[in-house]
Amino acid sequence: MIGLSALPVACARPIFLRAAERERLKKMAYGHKTEYRLRMRAQVVLHAARGRSNARIARETGLHLDTVRCWRDRFADRGLAALSDRERSGRPPSYTPLQVAEAKALACRLPAETGVPLARWSCPELAAELAARGITGPVSASTVRRWLRDDALKPWQHRSWIFITDPGFRAKAGRVLDLYARTWQGVPLGADEYVISADEKTSIQARCRCHPTLAPGHAYPTTLAAIATASRQLTPFHLMSLR
Repeated sequence: MIGLSALPVACARPIFLRAAERERLKKMAYGHKTEYRLRMRAQVVLHAARGRSNARIARETGLHLDTVRCWRDRFADRGLAALSDRERSGRPPSYTPLQVAEAKALACRLPAETGVPLARWSCPELAAELAARGITGPVSASTVRRWLRDDALKPWQHRSWIFITDPGFRAKAGRVLDLYARTWQGVPLGADEYVISADEKTSIQARCRCHPTLAPGHAYPTTLAAIATASRQLTPFHLMSLR
């Protein structure tokens, strides 16, 4: 009988650790907060650094022989960085970048400008409008919300302002801004000159108290008792009078 020669078996790659790498691997292998997959990978490397074979490491860790060989080879090539998962391509995108850009452009416009009878956009309404216009086809509201979140767009929260129509506003605002800068008619204010800003406070009205003053108690003056009793009815105007 003619025998066949045995196939050569690849030798396990030797692993040499520095002191810092060994400490890091020990924390990963025996840490309570380490992920299970990272813990097992660190244990594989530590066993390999002791000169053990892949078959023995597989028996002691309960992993498959190919898994042990894979992480041993990765660490030998790239070190600690190789113990993390590689980036994965994932599922190909269902929508093109142009469709996403058109969706964001629509969200940045008020619904009234596009002929939609809405006061403001919401993600479900945006998704329905994109499908109705044929921009993206059927799309979920969560997908639209994710697109807007990438650029911090919130079309359901918008602010409006009134354009100034007073022709003399520039001169009036200039005087106020000069006073904030302690300047009046081009001359800086002195150290003994002050700028007082006052508001008429039209919403604050002086009202009569609803409850009578309580009798004074032990070490409790009448004024303080009255203030504590009617604090809910007093306005800033009353408090200034009491002071």
